[in-house]
Amino acid sequence: MFTLSRNFLKFTAASSLLGLTAISTPAGAYEMVQNLGPVGPYEAMLATIGSKHVVAFYVPGNGRCDVEAVIWNSDDADAVTAARMRISLNPGQTTSIDSTENKSLTLKCGDHVEKLSAVDTNQQFASK
Repeated sequence: MFTLSRNFLKFTAASSLLGLTAISTPAGAYEMVQNLGPVGPYEAMLATIGSKHVVAFYVPGNGRCDVEAVIWNSDDADAVTAARMRISLNPGQTTSIDSTENKSLTLKCGDHVEKLSAVDTNQQFASK
């Protein structure tokens, strides 16, 4: 059997405490996780565009991507500014959601309605 030094025990305790603190720290109330896809049917795409938050998903139907999106102000904790939009996209077709700060999120329906992706209009694709 070996004896553990006090420094080793202090280091282990401090490391454990630091690890638990990092794991249990919640994200801020105004921070939103980004998921720009590609996403499959019924999977949520999450984005922040300027001062707006967007949650979007799609349902395949009649050979099209039926996109549902909810947009609201990022400083609106009660989501009273929320607006819903529905758009039906043909395969390969895109649509854009714009903010007042000239920021834009462009969504593209996959070629075989298998996915919805965020498109970077300055470069060809943000995600494949």
